[in-house]
Amino acid sequence: MMTKSILADGVLIQRYVEGSQIAFETLMKRHKQRIFSSILNVVNDRYIAEDIFQETFIKVIHQIRAGKYNHEDKFLPWALRIARNLAIDSIRQRKRLPSVVNSEGYDIFETLMVFDKSQEDIQIENDEKSMLTKLIHQLPIEQKEVLILRNYADLSFKEIAAITDTNINTCIGRMHYAIMNLRKMMEKNSVRVK
Repeated sequence: MMTKSILADGVLIQRYVEGSQIAFETLMKRHKQRIFSSILNVVNDRYIAEDIFQETFIKVIHQIRAGKYNHEDKFLPWALRIARNLAIDSIRQRKRLPSVVNSEGYDIFETLMVFDKSQEDIQIENDEKSMLTKLIHQLPIEQKEVLILRNYADLSFKEIAAITDTNINTCIGRMHYAIMNLRKMMEKNSVRVK
């Protein structure tokens, strides 16, 4: 039985530089969901996220063709940093807040299933989720960013450190403060912690 070997990102990039369009398509398919989700987490608009996603890969192509990619097999953190910068630029232009979306691109609160609950319970839960989302958006940008990238984009602290151009300890500290601040705000606003 023949198995298909998975080529490292660096090998795919080298093959793309040598002229293989399929190598780049493989690379894009491999990382599309995580990059798109991270953009969507920041801009909170699927259409804008799609535009930024395309812009990200155009920029990635230009950088690779210009010989500016020198990150060995660290393609994903590099591409996520490009996507993050483009998404933040978009926010600055539109002055919009991010939403909380999971790694599949769905609003985390919309994906929770509700069974056997009264209309009143459902309304209370929806109100609390809405309040929690608002509270997350009130966190300082550095804390909010780490919280979203860690919990909803499923990135490691090492990947987050590479994307945010900080060190792992800084990311862990920001996550710690984000959780502490979120708990304080939840208590102050009488949002139940589950």
